[in-house]
Amino acid sequence: MMMLHYPDPAKLKTKKLMFEDVYPARDSGTLEQLKELSSKRRAIEESINESRFITEAIAREISGGLTSHSEQDLQKLEQYLPLLENLVYHVGLVGDNPRMVRWTSDLQIKWSSALSSSPFFILMGPKFFQIDNLRFELGMVLFLYGAMLREWASEVLLVDLVQSATLFRKAAGVYHYLAHEVLPPLRSVLSSERPPEATPDVSSVMSLICLAEAQAVTIRKAEEKGNTGGLLAKLHYGVAQLFDQANVILHSPTKECKDISVRFVDFVSSSKALHELRSYKYLAEGLRASSQIGVAIGILQLALTNVQRRMPGEEPWRLVFKQEIDEVAATLRKYEHENEFVWHEKIPLDDELPMPEGKRIVSYVAYNPQRWERELVFKI
Repeated sequence: MMMLHYPDPAKLKTKKLMFEDVYPARDSGTLEQLKELSSKRRAIEESINESRFITEAIAREISGGLTSHSEQDLQKLEQYLPLLENLVYHVGLVGDNPRMVRWTSDLQIKWSSALSSSPFFILMGPKFFQIDNLRFELGMVLFLYGAMLREWASEVLLVDLVQSATLFRKAAGVYHYLAHEVLPPLRSVLSSERPPEATPDVSSVMSLICLAEAQAVTIRKAEEKGNTGGLLAKLHYGVAQLFDQANVILHSPTKECKDISVRFVDFVSSSKALHELRSYKYLAEGLRASSQIGVAIGILQLALTNVQRRMPGEEPWRLVFKQEIDEVAATLRKYEHENEFVWHEKIPLDDELPMPEGKRIVSYVAYNPQRWERELVFKI
Protein backbone atom coordinates (compact mmCIF):
# COMPACT_ATOMS: atom_id res chain seq x y z
CA MET A 1 0.00 0.00 0.00
CA MET A 2 1.69 3.18 -1.22
CA MET A 3 1.26 6.54 0.55
CA LEU A 4 1.50 9.89 -1.19
CA HIS A 5 4.83 11.50 -0.32
CA TYR A 6 4.95 15.22 0.40
CA PRO A 7 8.34 16.36 1.79
CA ASP A 8 7.84 20.12 1.25
CA PRO A 9 7.22 21.11 4.93
CA ALA A 10 10.87 20.29 5.71
CA LYS A 11 12.20 22.58 2.96
CA LEU A 12 12.61 25.68 5.10
CA LYS A 13 15.50 28.16 4.84
CA THR A 14 16.68 30.77 7.32
CA LYS A 15 19.12 33.66 7.76
CA LYS A 16 22.06 33.68 10.16
CA LEU A 17 21.51 34.78 13.79
CA MET A 18 24.25 35.90 16.21
CA PHE A 19 22.66 36.18 19.64
CA GLU A 20 25.79 37.42 21.46
CA ASP A 21 26.14 40.34 19.00
CA VAL A 22 22.64 41.61 19.78
CA TYR A 23 21.85 40.85 23.43
CA PRO A 24 24.38 42.54 25.81
CA ALA A 25 25.31 40.00 28.50
CA ARG A 26 25.85 41.22 32.07
CA ASP A 27 28.08 38.27 33.03
CA SER A 28 30.37 35.70 31.40
CA GLY A 29 27.92 32.85 31.95
CA THR A 30 25.22 34.63 29.97
CA LEU A 31 27.71 35.46 27.20
CA GLU A 32 28.79 31.81 26.93
CA GLN A 33 25.17 30.66 26.68
CA LEU A 34 24.43 33.19 23.94
CA LYS A 35 27.50 31.98 22.03
CA GLU A 36 26.36 28.38 22.50
CA LEU A 37 22.92 29.34 21.13
CA SER A 38 24.51 30.84 18.01
CA SER A 39 26.75 27.80 17.56
CA LYS A 40 23.87 25.30 17.83
CA ARG A 41 21.74 27.36 15.47
CA ARG A 42 24.60 27.66 12.96
CA ALA A 43 24.66 23.86 12.66
CA ILE A 44 20.96 23.96 11.70
CA GLU A 45 21.46 26.91 9.31
CA GLU A 46 24.30 25.17 7.47
CA SER A 47 22.29 21.97 7.09
CA ILE A 48 18.95 23.37 5.87
CA ASN A 49 20.55 26.15 3.80
CA GLU A 50 23.04 23.62 2.37
CA SER A 51 25.73 26.27 2.84
CA ARG A 52 28.48 23.96 4.06
CA PHE A 53 29.49 20.78 2.28
CA ILE A 54 30.70 17.88 4.40
CA THR A 55 30.97 14.24 3.40
CA GLU A 56 28.47 11.65 4.66
CA ALA A 57 31.27 10.01 6.66
CA ILE A 58 32.10 13.26 8.50
CA ALA A 59 28.40 14.03 9.11
CA ARG A 60 27.99 10.53 10.54
CA GLU A 61 31.02 10.99 12.81
CA ILE A 62 29.85 14.41 14.07
CA SER A 63 26.40 12.99 14.92
CA GLY A 64 27.80 10.01 16.80
CA GLY A 65 27.07 7.45 14.10
CA LEU A 66 23.64 8.53 12.81
CA THR A 67 23.30 7.61 9.12
CA SER A 68 19.99 9.31 8.27
CA HIS A 69 20.16 12.98 7.25
CA SER A 70 16.78 13.51 8.94
CA GLU A 71 18.06 11.95 12.17
CA GLN A 72 21.16 14.15 12.05
CA ASP A 73 19.01 17.27 11.66
CA LEU A 74 16.72 16.13 14.48
CA GLN A 75 19.74 15.80 16.75
CA LYS A 76 20.83 19.37 15.91
CA LEU A 77 17.32 20.68 16.59
CA GLU A 78 17.12 18.79 19.91
CA GLN A 79 20.41 20.38 21.00
CA TYR A 80 19.22 23.88 20.07
CA LEU A 81 15.63 23.83 21.35
CA PRO A 82 16.32 23.64 25.15
CA LEU A 83 18.70 26.62 24.85
CA LEU A 84 16.17 28.56 22.77
CA GLU A 85 13.34 27.76 25.24
CA ASN A 86 15.53 29.18 28.03
CA LEU A 87 16.19 32.39 26.05
CA VAL A 88 12.48 32.79 25.24
CA TYR A 89 11.67 32.37 28.94
CA HIS A 90 14.21 34.96 30.18
CA VAL A 91 13.48 37.50 27.45
CA GLY A 92 9.78 37.05 28.22
CA LEU A 93 10.39 38.13 31.84
CA VAL A 94 11.47 41.60 30.61
CA GLY A 95 9.90 41.45 27.15
CA ASP A 96 8.12 44.81 27.44
CA ASN A 97 11.35 46.68 28.13
CA PRO A 98 12.00 49.03 25.15
CA ARG A 99 15.65 47.98 24.96
CA MET A 100 14.76 44.30 24.87
CA VAL A 101 12.18 44.96 22.14
CA ARG A 102 14.84 46.81 20.11
CA TRP A 103 17.48 44.11 20.62
CA THR A 104 15.06 41.38 19.51
CA SER A 105 14.23 43.49 16.45
CA ASP A 106 17.97 43.84 15.73
CA LEU A 107 18.24 40.04 15.58
CA GLN A 108 16.29 40.17 12.28
CA ILE A 109 14.75 36.69 12.59
CA LYS A 110 14.04 35.58 9.03
CA TRP A 111 12.62 32.34 7.67
CA SER A 112 11.38 31.26 4.25
CA SER A 113 8.14 29.36 3.68
CA ALA A 114 7.68 25.98 2.03
CA LEU A 115 3.87 26.15 2.07
CA SER A 116 3.05 29.59 0.67
CA SER A 117 1.66 29.86 -2.85
CA SER A 118 4.73 31.70 -4.14
CA PRO A 119 7.67 30.54 -2.00
CA PHE A 120 10.30 31.55 -4.53
CA PHE A 121 11.06 34.66 -6.52
CA ILE A 122 12.55 33.77 -9.90
CA LEU A 123 16.34 34.27 -9.92
CA MET A 124 16.22 35.75 -6.41
CA GLY A 125 15.97 32.62 -4.29
CA PRO A 126 13.41 32.12 -1.52
CA LYS A 127 11.30 34.92 -0.10
CA PHE A 128 12.06 35.53 3.58
CA PHE A 129 9.57 36.64 6.24
CA GLN A 130 10.69 38.66 9.26
CA ILE A 131 8.80 38.85 12.55
CA ASP A 132 10.59 40.56 15.46
CA ASN A 133 9.59 38.11 18.15
CA LEU A 134 11.45 35.13 19.62
CA ARG A 135 8.23 33.10 19.46
CA PHE A 136 8.53 33.32 15.69
CA GLU A 137 11.96 31.69 15.93
CA LEU A 138 10.66 29.06 18.36
CA GLY A 139 7.62 28.40 16.17
CA MET A 140 9.60 27.96 12.96
CA VAL A 141 12.21 25.74 14.64
CA LEU A 142 9.45 23.54 16.09
CA PHE A 143 7.70 23.43 12.72
CA LEU A 144 10.96 22.20 11.18
CA TYR A 145 11.36 19.69 14.03
CA GLY A 146 7.91 18.24 13.32
CA ALA A 147 8.67 18.12 9.59
CA MET A 148 11.94 16.26 10.22
CA LEU A 149 10.18 13.75 12.49
CA ARG A 150 7.69 13.20 9.66
CA GLU A 151 10.50 12.73 7.11
CA TRP A 152 12.26 10.22 9.34
CA ALA A 153 8.95 8.37 9.76
CA SER A 154 8.72 8.10 5.95
CA GLU A 155 12.30 6.83 5.75
CA VAL A 156 11.82 3.98 8.25
CA LEU A 157 8.41 3.03 6.83
CA LEU A 158 9.80 0.13 4.80
CA VAL A 159 11.79 -1.41 7.65
CA ASP A 160 9.86 -0.73 10.88
CA LEU A 161 6.13 -0.01 10.78
CA VAL A 162 5.82 0.44 14.56
CA GLN A 163 8.65 3.00 14.73
CA SER A 164 7.28 4.81 11.68
CA ALA A 165 3.79 5.13 13.20
CA THR A 166 5.28 6.35 16.50
CA LEU A 167 7.35 9.03 14.72
CA PHE A 168 4.28 10.26 12.82
CA ARG A 169 2.40 10.45 16.16
CA LYS A 170 5.28 12.39 17.73
CA ALA A 171 5.23 14.83 14.80
CA ALA A 172 1.46 15.24 15.31
CA GLY A 173 2.16 16.08 18.97
CA VAL A 174 4.73 18.74 18.04
CA TYR A 175 2.27 20.42 15.67
CA HIS A 176 -0.55 20.21 18.24
CA TYR A 177 1.72 21.96 20.77
CA LEU A 178 2.61 24.59 18.18
CA ALA A 179 -1.02 25.27 17.30
CA HIS A 180 -2.22 25.56 20.89
CA GLU A 181 0.74 26.85 22.94
CA VAL A 182 3.40 28.59 20.85
CA LEU A 183 1.73 30.33 17.92
CA PRO A 184 -1.53 31.84 19.31
CA PRO A 185 0.35 34.69 21.14
CA LEU A 186 1.94 35.67 17.80
CA ARG A 187 -1.50 36.76 16.54
CA SER A 188 -1.10 40.02 18.47
CA VAL A 189 2.34 40.77 16.98
CA LEU A 190 2.10 43.38 14.25
CA SER A 191 3.53 42.11 10.96
CA SER A 192 2.72 43.01 7.38
CA GLU A 193 2.78 39.36 6.40
CA ARG A 194 3.68 36.02 7.90
CA PRO A 195 4.39 32.57 6.45
CA PRO A 196 1.69 29.88 6.70
CA GLU A 197 4.02 27.94 9.01
CA ALA A 198 3.63 30.71 11.65
CA THR A 199 -0.17 30.35 11.91
CA PRO A 200 -2.01 27.99 14.33
CA ASP A 201 -4.36 26.83 11.52
CA VAL A 202 -1.55 25.37 9.41
CA SER A 203 -0.01 23.61 12.42
CA SER A 204 -3.45 22.12 13.17
CA VAL A 205 -3.58 20.89 9.56
CA MET A 206 -0.08 19.38 9.87
CA SER A 207 -1.07 17.63 13.11
CA LEU A 208 -4.09 16.05 11.37
CA ILE A 209 -1.93 15.03 8.39
CA CYS A 210 0.59 13.31 10.67
CA LEU A 211 -2.20 11.51 12.55
CA ALA A 212 -3.68 10.34 9.23
CA GLU A 213 -0.27 9.09 8.12
CA ALA A 214 0.25 7.31 11.45
CA GLN A 215 -3.07 5.50 11.00
CA ALA A 216 -2.22 4.65 7.38
CA VAL A 217 0.99 2.99 8.61
CA THR A 218 -0.96 1.14 11.32
CA ILE A 219 -3.32 -0.17 8.61
CA ARG A 220 -0.33 -1.74 6.84
CA LYS A 221 0.32 -3.73 10.00
CA ALA A 222 -3.35 -4.77 10.09
CA GLU A 223 -3.18 -5.83 6.41
CA GLU A 224 -0.09 -7.94 7.12
CA LYS A 225 -1.98 -9.69 9.93
CA GLY A 226 -4.78 -10.54 7.48
CA ASN A 227 -7.54 -8.49 9.14
CA THR A 228 -11.00 -8.56 7.57
CA GLY A 229 -12.16 -6.16 4.87
CA GLY A 230 -14.78 -4.65 7.21
CA LEU A 231 -12.19 -3.45 9.73
CA LEU A 232 -9.78 -2.23 7.04
CA ALA A 233 -12.61 -0.29 5.36
CA LYS A 234 -13.33 1.52 8.66
CA LEU A 235 -9.64 2.27 9.27
CA HIS A 236 -9.07 3.68 5.76
CA TYR A 237 -12.22 5.78 6.05
CA GLY A 238 -10.89 7.04 9.38
CA VAL A 239 -7.75 8.22 7.54
CA ALA A 240 -9.92 9.91 4.91
CA GLN A 241 -11.88 11.68 7.67
CA LEU A 242 -8.66 13.04 9.22
CA PHE A 243 -7.58 14.42 5.83
CA ASP A 244 -11.10 15.83 5.42
CA GLN A 245 -10.78 17.70 8.73
CA ALA A 246 -7.50 19.18 7.45
CA ASN A 247 -9.20 20.08 4.17
CA VAL A 248 -12.01 21.90 5.99
CA ILE A 249 -9.48 24.10 7.83
CA LEU A 250 -7.60 24.88 4.60
CA HIS A 251 -10.83 25.97 2.88
CA SER A 252 -12.34 27.83 5.83
CA PRO A 253 -13.36 31.42 4.96
CA THR A 254 -12.01 32.52 8.36
CA LYS A 255 -8.59 30.86 7.95
CA GLU A 256 -5.66 32.99 9.11
CA CYS A 257 -3.49 32.48 6.03
CA LYS A 258 -4.84 32.95 2.51
CA ASP A 259 -1.48 32.38 0.81
CA ILE A 260 -1.38 28.55 0.74
CA SER A 261 0.46 26.42 -1.80
CA VAL A 262 -1.82 24.71 -4.35
CA ARG A 263 0.44 21.64 -4.11
CA PHE A 264 -0.17 21.48 -0.34
CA VAL A 265 -3.95 21.67 -0.80
CA ASP A 266 -3.76 19.08 -3.60
CA PHE A 267 -1.81 16.70 -1.35
CA VAL A 268 -4.47 16.86 1.37
CA SER A 269 -7.46 16.43 -0.98
CA SER A 270 -5.71 13.69 -2.99
CA SER A 271 -4.78 11.74 0.15
CA LYS A 272 -8.41 11.92 1.28
CA ALA A 273 -9.60 10.61 -2.12
CA LEU A 274 -7.03 7.78 -2.15
CA HIS A 275 -8.03 6.45 1.28
CA GLU A 276 -11.72 6.79 0.44
CA LEU A 277 -11.10 4.57 -2.60
CA ARG A 278 -9.29 2.01 -0.45
CA SER A 279 -12.11 2.12 2.08
CA TYR A 280 -14.70 1.40 -0.63
CA LYS A 281 -12.51 -1.42 -1.96
CA TYR A 282 -12.42 -3.18 1.41
CA LEU A 283 -16.10 -2.46 2.07
CA ALA A 284 -16.95 -4.20 -1.22
CA GLU A 285 -14.71 -7.11 -0.25
CA GLY A 286 -16.63 -7.51 3.02
CA LEU A 287 -20.00 -7.31 1.24
CA ARG A 288 -18.90 -9.92 -1.29
CA ALA A 289 -17.87 -12.23 1.56
CA SER A 290 -21.39 -11.89 3.02
CA SER A 291 -22.96 -12.76 -0.37
CA GLN A 292 -24.10 -9.18 -1.18
CA ILE A 293 -22.36 -9.06 -4.53
CA GLY A 294 -24.83 -6.65 -6.13
CA VAL A 295 -24.16 -4.06 -3.42
CA ALA A 296 -20.41 -4.74 -3.68
CA ILE A 297 -20.54 -4.01 -7.43
CA GLY A 298 -22.46 -0.78 -6.82
CA ILE A 299 -19.88 0.31 -4.23
CA LEU A 300 -16.96 -0.29 -6.61
CA GLN A 301 -18.71 1.46 -9.51
CA LEU A 302 -19.38 4.49 -7.30
CA ALA A 303 -15.79 4.49 -5.98
CA LEU A 304 -14.32 4.51 -9.51
CA THR A 305 -16.67 7.29 -10.64
CA ASN A 306 -15.73 9.43 -7.64
CA VAL A 307 -11.97 8.94 -7.89
CA GLN A 308 -11.79 9.71 -11.63
CA ARG A 309 -12.98 13.26 -10.82
CA ARG A 310 -10.29 13.73 -8.17
CA MET A 311 -7.05 12.69 -9.85
CA PRO A 312 -4.05 14.63 -8.46
CA GLY A 313 -1.86 16.87 -10.58
CA GLU A 314 1.52 15.48 -9.44
CA GLU A 315 2.75 12.64 -11.66
CA PRO A 316 4.14 10.43 -8.82
CA TRP A 317 0.81 10.74 -7.04
CA ARG A 318 -1.10 9.95 -10.26
CA LEU A 319 0.90 6.71 -10.57
CA VAL A 320 -0.18 5.66 -7.05
CA PHE A 321 -3.80 6.46 -7.97
CA LYS A 322 -3.53 4.55 -11.27
CA GLN A 323 -2.22 1.45 -9.49
CA GLU A 324 -5.09 1.56 -7.00
CA ILE A 325 -7.70 2.26 -9.70
CA ASP A 326 -6.44 -0.63 -11.84
CA GLU A 327 -6.74 -2.97 -8.85
CA VAL A 328 -10.29 -1.83 -8.05
CA ALA A 329 -11.31 -2.04 -11.73
CA ALA A 330 -9.99 -5.62 -11.94
CA THR A 331 -11.97 -6.57 -8.82
CA LEU A 332 -15.10 -4.95 -10.28
CA ARG A 333 -14.77 -6.92 -13.53
CA LYS A 334 -14.36 -10.13 -11.54
CA TYR A 335 -17.48 -9.40 -9.44
CA GLU A 336 -19.54 -8.39 -12.51
CA HIS A 337 -18.56 -11.59 -14.31
CA GLU A 338 -19.45 -13.66 -11.25
CA ASN A 339 -22.80 -11.89 -10.84
CA GLU A 340 -23.67 -12.28 -14.51
CA PHE A 341 -23.14 -16.03 -14.53
CA VAL A 342 -23.99 -17.07 -10.96
CA TRP A 343 -25.88 -14.62 -8.74
CA HIS A 344 -27.89 -12.32 -11.07
CA GLU A 345 -28.27 -9.74 -8.30
CA LYS A 346 -29.66 -6.26 -8.99
CA ILE A 347 -27.19 -3.38 -8.64
CA PRO A 348 -28.60 -0.75 -6.22
CA LEU A 349 -28.76 2.94 -7.12
CA ASP A 350 -26.04 5.19 -5.69
CA ASP A 351 -28.29 6.67 -2.99
CA GLU A 352 -29.23 3.14 -1.86
CA LEU A 353 -25.62 2.10 -1.21
CA PRO A 354 -24.17 1.89 2.31
CA MET A 355 -21.53 4.43 3.29
CA PRO A 356 -18.31 3.34 5.01
CA GLU A 357 -17.97 4.07 8.71
CA GLY A 358 -14.77 5.68 9.97
CA LYS A 359 -12.70 4.32 12.84
CA ARG A 360 -9.81 6.26 14.38
CA ILE A 361 -7.27 4.29 16.42
CA VAL A 362 -4.30 6.67 16.72
CA SER A 363 -3.59 9.70 18.88
CA TYR A 364 -0.72 12.13 19.04
CA VAL A 365 2.23 11.69 21.40
CA ALA A 366 2.25 14.86 23.51
CA TYR A 367 5.31 17.07 22.99
CA ASN A 368 6.97 18.11 26.26
CA PRO A 369 9.37 21.04 25.73
CA GLN A 370 12.74 20.80 27.44
CA ARG A 371 14.30 23.98 28.85
CA TRP A 372 17.95 24.27 29.83
CA GLU A 373 17.38 26.10 33.11
CA ARG A 374 20.32 28.51 33.36
CA GLU A 375 19.99 32.13 34.39
CA LEU A 376 20.47 34.75 31.71
CA VAL A 377 21.22 38.34 32.78
CA PHE A 378 21.20 41.26 30.35
CA LYS A 379 22.46 44.86 30.64
CA ILE A 380 19.08 46.58 30.92
